[in-house]
Amino acid sequence: MTDERANEYPEVDESVVETTPEERQQYGVGPFSVREVALAGVWLVAFVVSFFSVASQQAMAQLLFGGSVWTNGLDWILTIGVPTVAVFLIVLRRFSPDGIRRVGSLGIDQFASVAFSVSAVVWLTLLWRNVAVAIETGVWIYGWVVWVEFFLMLAGVVLTVAAPFIPVFAEDFTGRREIVAHRNARPIRPVSARPPRPARPAEEDTRPDTAADTAALATGAYAQTGQSDTYPVPAYGDQSYGESAPAEQNAWAPAHTRDTFEPVDAAEAEPQEPSSHQAFWALSPEERDVVDERGVPIFRVGPSAWALVLEDRGEAFVVRHEDGRVGYLHDVSGVTRG
Repeated sequence: MTDERANEYPEVDESVVETTPEERQQYGVGPFSVREVALAGVWLVAFVVSFFSVASQQAMAQLLFGGSVWTNGLDWILTIGVPTVAVFLIVLRRFSPDGIRRVGSLGIDQFASVAFSVSAVVWLTLLWRNVAVAIETGVWIYGWVVWVEFFLMLAGVVLTVAAPFIPVFAEDFTGRREIVAHRNARPIRPVSARPPRPARPAEEDTRPDTAADTAALATGAYAQTGQSDTYPVPAYGDQSYGESAPAEQNAWAPAHTRDTFEPVDAAEAEPQEPSSHQAFWALSPEERDVVDERGVPIFRVGPSAWALVLEDRGEAFVVRHEDGRVGYLHDVSGVTRG
């Protein structure tokens, strides 16, 4: 019976059991992976070398310049400073996993990739300048430090940018748990085409005609009420208080009572033939924007005040504010004419 059970349930060789990347053990040096130790070693050598003079013996002999990157202005920031910050964050991450986990929208490893890549490009620029000057003048302005630093930073690029594709370093990236990405690191949104803007009336000079305004004032085409923010009710004929208007008073001069802003009945007014360029008063049933020729609102008209219309263009009114601003009222539906 025992042999039958043994045949039915054979022993499993644990050495050949496949495990997921999350279950595989990762071995390194202490708390650090092999890649992190190699990257820290590259940085340490580069950090020590950075204290040597970048100038060649010829440049220092001719007193052209001298000193290390730490004494040449801000050259140290991109050449060795930023990689130093990246390695510090990688070390800190092992001792404090819940500490600093990103720099802006970049993860620690992404920031290290950017840091060593930028540093390698800066050292390559110095190296290229060194070769170019040597070809032209025969003088090497930079010494061995530039060559060593460039190849060390290039090794840092291999250990950061290319590490996920190198088998011996790839296990440092496989099996990592998934987390929600930073907002700036998420996939981009699709861009939609902007809807076409509504058609506008033909652009004309909306500046008030000085000569026309002078004539209108002389003939009483419109009037304003001084410092008031609202236009009084237009009326012509008899005054609201029962007094007849003087002969020289404008037939369109606005008049109002104490308790109303309604226009005087048209039957009391003498008939006039409206003209498309004749100014008149208008009352909007609701608050509406008056815009300039670019469509930007400049002031509003509403049911609490009469607005002076300089011109009726059919689908739009040319409206003038009491402070002199002139704009277009495109929504003329339901407007009461005075």
